[in-house]
Amino acid sequence: MPRNRRRNQGFEMGVILLLMELTNVGFQNIPIVTLSTIVGQTLLYMGIFKPPWRKWDICISAESILKEHDYKRLFVSPVEHGDDLHLYYNMISFLVKGRSLETRYGSPNFALLLAILTTLTSFMYVGLGRLCMEVFQDQYYMKSCAIGFSGVIFALKVVTSKEEPQGMSNIGGVLLPVRYAAWAELVLIHILVPRASFMGHLAGILAGLLYTSTPLGDIIDNFLPTITGDPMLHSPYY
Repeated sequence: MPRNRRRNQGFEMGVILLLMELTNVGFQNIPIVTLSTIVGQTLLYMGIFKPPWRKWDICISAESILKEHDYKRLFVSPVEHGDDLHLYYNMISFLVKGRSLETRYGSPNFALLLAILTTLTSFMYVGLGRLCMEVFQDQYYMKSCAIGFSGVIFALKVVTSKEEPQGMSNIGGVLLPVRYAAWAELVLIHILVPRASFMGHLAGILAGLLYTSTPLGDIIDNFLPTITGDPMLHSPYY
């Protein structure tokens, strides 16, 4: 993506398309955390929210965290986007997953889980960068810098597939069981959009698996109700 130092202003095509989609779904039909996340990231992209950073100055890389210790990137890089279509596709995908999971878990639980998955995805990205540098002996993996919410969306894909594992998903015109959809989409996006962050998407899948397939998920599920007062209710397939 171009290292554009100027924050975008106004209604670009991706923003207009996103607004049309939200209007078509109906704002009243979108749970509050999902809607707030979409609106917040859109306003940030448009420059209506003016944070004390320039977006490409807070992209996340293994080097920026492990060597420069710029830890704020772990938390703010996921909410920035490189261009309007990057924003549009991420938010449309998040809209589908957010509506499903927030309705199931309740808004307080979903908000906390979203924050946890965002943080886990960032840490996994840093870990992958370091690991790939050691394996391939290439500093590119340490320096590879990314912004955007797509890693978190891949984590949510994993969670959604765990809740609804019986369905089929259309990936590039091929019907696959939902449980394989995230992996298939990871490969397809890498082939069709080579500039997309493969490590970022893989980091999201691994973060999702940490939650759905390891004891960490049980710890999180037991911890969240102590804050929200609401139990984490999973589907019978989970």
